[in-house]
Amino acid sequence: MSACSLRLATRDDAGAINDIQNHYVVHSTATFLTEPMTLEQRLAWLDGRSPGHPVIVAQAAGPVIGWGSLEVFRIRPAYRHTAELSVYIHSDWHRRGIGRKIVHDLVERARALGHHALVGGCCSETTGAIGLLEACGFSRAAHFREVGRKFGRWLDVVFLQRLL
Repeated sequence: MSACSLRLATRDDAGAINDIQNHYVVHSTATFLTEPMTLEQRLAWLDGRSPGHPVIVAQAAGPVIGWGSLEVFRIRPAYRHTAELSVYIHSDWHRRGIGRKIVHDLVERARALGHHALVGGCCSETTGAIGLLEACGFSRAAHFREVGRKFGRWLDVVFLQRLL
């Protein structure tokens, strides 16, 4: 595993977070965003976080090389103990254990924050992301066929779940 440190994200990380995710917006089905986010949108996203839904970043020798977040899973009150997990790693840093480190950190944060369940949604094509979550104790819970459309194609989504 590459040496990296994890910490809570700050507004100063918005550009790096954006650069990492916007790469996947343009080049892959790892996110169903179809337009890159602007810096202003990313700052609003960071500013709108609740204490129960943190964003963390991974750094190696200075630059941010990955990030992860806990998101509100659904807005209705009965879902308040469930969070959705997201992880994005800079494309130059894949397969070095950074994603696993971020997932483990987010699982521990979720547990400490009182969440009961974590959910991760992955395009069925992103086998690396699905494998990462499975390696971190998540189990496949659902497979939704053709629920997303990107790059002129219908895409499936696999949901994975981990009870804390």
